[in-house]
Amino acid sequence: MKMFIKCSLATAILAASVTTAQAETELVVVSWGGAYTKSQQKAYSVPFMEANKGIKIINDDSSAEAASKLRAQAEAGKVTWDVVDVLPDIAIALCDEGLAVEINPEKDLAKGADGSSAKDDFGDALISPCFIPEIVYSTTIGYRTDKVGDTPPSTIADVFDLKKYPGKRALNKNPTGNLEWALIADGVAIKDVYKELATEAGVKRAFKKLDTIKKDVVWWTKGAQPGQLLADGEVVMASAYNGRLFSAIVENKQPVGMMWDAQLFELDGYIIPKGAPHMKEAMAYVKFATDTKRQADQAKYISYGPARKSSAALVGKHAELGIDMAPHMPTNPANAKNVLYKDINFWADHKDELAEKFEAWLAKG
Repeated sequence: MKMFIKCSLATAILAASVTTAQAETELVVVSWGGAYTKSQQKAYSVPFMEANKGIKIINDDSSAEAASKLRAQAEAGKVTWDVVDVLPDIAIALCDEGLAVEINPEKDLAKGADGSSAKDDFGDALISPCFIPEIVYSTTIGYRTDKVGDTPPSTIADVFDLKKYPGKRALNKNPTGNLEWALIADGVAIKDVYKELATEAGVKRAFKKLDTIKKDVVWWTKGAQPGQLLADGEVVMASAYNGRLFSAIVENKQPVGMMWDAQLFELDGYIIPKGAPHMKEAMAYVKFATDTKRQADQAKYISYGPARKSSAALVGKHAELGIDMAPHMPTNPANAKNVLYKDINFWADHKDELAEKFEAWLAKG
């Protein structure tokens, strides 16, 4: 009898543990991987799970293919993602297609720590009713300090100067940024870039300039790749997200430098897919992850500026290195002397057309 009672008790405990495990909600959060996802995990995901014991966050590094994969999920009638980190032009497109949930900032997002409404706190960063802003970052150029001689590159034109700086370049396999930089390197003023790129002649001019370095370009598709290519010495220069370069230079002590000329200023943020399997939990997560404290906390781990105005005053030192993060922010006045602001509306209107031309150009060999 005692053995039966012990067995019954053990079975009951096992059943309870299985039930608890089964009851745990697995929230799939899609992002870009590498140092960026790690900063999100430390600033957002870990404290969110600590505050919500029944939720386990599953990370997926598929943001680079977010649009195509989410469309495929929707078409199959089985959306498996709960929260997706995307660029604004992708958010606009998915919102227009009805594949993302519209957000009411006043109802669905946290007020600013200074008492401001979410709408006022995010301001112009609320570029789409489906987009929840997270950070301001830039795509800029990193280079190997031991391979550029005594005069390191300082302008975007230097990326196209194979005579002065011989060697491979790594560029994002995407028309965005590359076409703008090609025009700037060819003499177009930053203020006129999108005006020029809106013309057929301007597009041809951009591709003609890219032709001059095409044979020396290594194309990357994931944010972690350019830093690795630089670290391995496979390229002399690479376009990369400023936070990735910060990680390579400051955290990993790589022989890498960074230039800020014509850095491409961009926003990044979340969408919640229409039909997300855990809608309530997804809404709770983005409200938590984009509040004043959490956005400031992310800046402790990576050099991206918070999208909320009320978070700026809370940005201080790196959580692990103890260094002041302000000089490493793309928004720092010393770094933002010659900035190219990505025209979100231009890319929302022209992305498909220019992506098709870009792929055709790549296929020419």
